[in-house]
Amino acid sequence: MDKQGSDARQRPRLSFDRPLHAAIARLTAGLSPAALFQAYTDWAQHLLFSPDKQLELAEESVRNWMHFLEYWPKALIDPDCEACVELAPNDKRFAGDAWHGWPFNAVSQGFLFTQQWWHHATTDVKGVSVHHEDVVSFVARQMLDVVSPANFLLTNPEVLETTFQQGGMNLVRGAMNFWEDQRRVAEGKKPVGAEAFQVGRDVAVTPGKVVARNRLMELIQYTPATDRVYREPVLIVPAWIMKYYILDLSPANSLVKFLVDQGHTVFILSWKNPTGEDRDLGMEDYHRLGVMAALNTVSAIVPGQPVHAAGYCIGGTQLAIAAAAMARDADTRLASLTLLAAQTDFTEAGELMLFIDEAQVSFLEDMMAERGYLDTRQMAGAFQILRSNDLIWSAMVQSYLKGERPPMFDLMAWNADATRMPYRLHSDSLRRLFLNNALVTGHFEIDGRPVSLRDIRVPIFAVSTISDHVAPWRSVYKIQALTDADVTFVLSNGGHNAGIVNPPGRPNRKHQIATHVQSENYIDSDTWQQSAIHHEGSWWPCWQDWLVRHSSADRVPAPALGVPSKGYAPLCDAPGTYVLGS
Repeated sequence: MDKQGSDARQRPRLSFDRPLHAAIARLTAGLSPAALFQAYTDWAQHLLFSPDKQLELAEESVRNWMHFLEYWPKALIDPDCEACVELAPNDKRFAGDAWHGWPFNAVSQGFLFTQQWWHHATTDVKGVSVHHEDVVSFVARQMLDVVSPANFLLTNPEVLETTFQQGGMNLVRGAMNFWEDQRRVAEGKKPVGAEAFQVGRDVAVTPGKVVARNRLMELIQYTPATDRVYREPVLIVPAWIMKYYILDLSPANSLVKFLVDQGHTVFILSWKNPTGEDRDLGMEDYHRLGVMAALNTVSAIVPGQPVHAAGYCIGGTQLAIAAAAMARDADTRLASLTLLAAQTDFTEAGELMLFIDEAQVSFLEDMMAERGYLDTRQMAGAFQILRSNDLIWSAMVQSYLKGERPPMFDLMAWNADATRMPYRLHSDSLRRLFLNNALVTGHFEIDGRPVSLRDIRVPIFAVSTISDHVAPWRSVYKIQALTDADVTFVLSNGGHNAGIVNPPGRPNRKHQIATHVQSENYIDSDTWQQSAIHHEGSWWPCWQDWLVRHSSADRVPAPALGVPSKGYAPLCDAPGTYVLGS
């Protein structure tokens, strides 16, 4: 090897990729142009060489035009005539009576014909990879949603009716709402009305003390509401992509308060909102400094008692990993495991997988490397776009065209209190869980050794929600096939958040529940749904009954808050300091 070649390799190389990708990410909201280009190239090439599919689409186009031209005069004469294309059950855009009148019934039907045609054009093209097909179909649907007749003044009869009734004042209010929202975004403020739900005053008000703190989390122990409590404490692990008080909202909606009132000793982790200084913290750090540090504290304050551990969303995934590692290491401190809308197998992780492939993950890593974390707006935007009709367009029509602010409530205010994710943690979770599904394939390591969910033997209570767009219920259901434990599975109505924040006494709440004993044969999700018992009301009382069945029969005096002699003196009142970090 010559000296010149050796010197060239030793000289530091300039790096242009990451700054370039970070700059592009600012313009694309974090979406990788390369990933989109790959998907569309795959689809377009295969469609180009599929004359049968082209002929099928051409025939459908002609057929749709014929149906539409036949429908158009009928709709003019009879507004209640049968529609050519029915609305999807969850699509409420054209469901109002005003849409039945001409010409709006014809306009909405024309849009639905177009939407249907593009769905057929972007699916079932032979040779296209499933992932690329999903991406193309999703993006096409998003682009069509932008130009939906419901989003424009002149093609939305409900907005026109409001405008005529109010003499256009709705548009004036809408303009004021728009500028107010833009100003708040520019100033980094929360949405209008969120100030009515102040943390520690209106939400997160269940009394307690912070009894431990490290660089990642504060652990809150709640003041007992009963003189005597169940022996086994409850430790709750929220997701690190959200602030913990989704489980301690206003008192009527607080799962924490519900548990405390039932006589449980409750602890919950409050994750720190990370900054660029936390860029190198990964999943093993959150395991060691989060779940295990919290469990050690609980064991010190309530010694000699096994713990009922519950995890929500990705916090439940982190808890399942911890439970598997504990089982591997013969750590028997868990009495049970509860997973709330938490996935362990990520092969069917819903539309979030649209944003996860090698090209997209690499692009995100370059984008985050500049700041050291994933920004709150990018994280919130990714979840909003999955339900753009409900969370973006219908809200804009309501606020900016009708001039009506949707009422703010505690869950909505919490949703606006966003958090960040450290660079390494985000990369770890995307690659190890979503991209490689390492927890199921046996390649997920804790302390240098792989863990297996099959080692978990403690009883499991798993809750999923029927409309969950983040953790689809059939994906959550897979825990029954991955562990050698008795699994009580609950399917609740509602979405990822509202189905979990599900207090008793509210109307229109229902769920299904059934227990699968480890010795029984596996039942697939569809068969389970057909056979599981239906219940009206919240699933919270069912969980309480389940916790009682897996707890000691007798109650004991409530433990003190903290234990100073072991280094866990109360540090401050709940909700602590980390939850207040912006």
